[in-house]
Amino acid sequence: MIVTVTLNASLRVQYEADRVEWGTPNQVTRVRYRAGGHGLAVARVLRALGQDVIAAGFAGGSTGGLIAADLARSEVETRFTTISGESRRTLEVADTGRDHTTILNEPPPYITTEELGRFAADYRRLLTGATAVVLSGTLPAGLPPEIYGSLATYAAEAGVPAIIDAAGPALWYGASRHPALLIPGPVGADTAAGANGSAGAAGPAGTAGPAGKGREDAAALVAGGVGAVAVVSDHDLTAVTAVTAARQWHGTLDGHSGIPGSRDALVAGLIPAVAEDWSWPDTLRHAIALGVTADAAGEIDLDAYDLLLSEVIISPP
Repeated sequence: MIVTVTLNASLRVQYEADRVEWGTPNQVTRVRYRAGGHGLAVARVLRALGQDVIAAGFAGGSTGGLIAADLARSEVETRFTTISGESRRTLEVADTGRDHTTILNEPPPYITTEELGRFAADYRRLLTGATAVVLSGTLPAGLPPEIYGSLATYAAEAGVPAIIDAAGPALWYGASRHPALLIPGPVGADTAAGANGSAGAAGPAGTAGPAGKGREDAAALVAGGVGAVAVVSDHDLTAVTAVTAARQWHGTLDGHSGIPGSRDALVAGLIPAVAEDWSWPDTLRHAIALGVTADAAGEIDLDAYDLLLSEVIISPP
């Protein structure tokens, strides 16, 4: 059983209209509601692949109930810690006539010390029987940037490997606790507005730049005690580098750059290296094929996945 932790869960409310004009009433033609947050998307992908998964984190108010209900429709079990504040919403307004989308992000709820204490107790109970824990995404207001480091330590004490997918201070504090796998997040995606930490601080330098530089920084993290580092480009899901103490592997899928895909699906594809002891070449093939054949919501085209799996090139072979 894999536990995914999403501390800053949201509800994505998607409106579509033929044309959107500010300052005047608009007729909405389609409305969709979807649970949002990196860890929740990872959980949805894992469940679609037949994995036993539990989604944990914070949820509050009627929005929190809608988040849990949406995940239940995807057969994802949830064990959220209830908070007094309302979970945030992300409003996406799509003007289909002009192909424009405007996104409005609500501020994250404030997490009290008492709520954090209850979550820590809930989290430690979930570690019993877990094969891996995934700590993913931004932090809500009120949480210290070292929270992922603390959660990774609890996991290590329980003998459960931790996977951290984050950026900025949350990433660096997590790395100091030697997780099994570190996945530096996109530059600028470290914390939500209002959260503690330095807004805009990046993960290891080079994760958005040349792959060689990213590998150098990843090697330094591994030398510092991180089990493995997966370097994913900010904008291209067809190339991933895995760095371990033993060696490095680079996976590429030629001819498919520019496909939007889903970074969260790619992250879900990296988990077997830790949870099921897959080889890194097999893991990279799996992760890249998942990333490019999933849509932004994490829905996978399994037929396309099967076709592309053998086209991922691993070097060295």
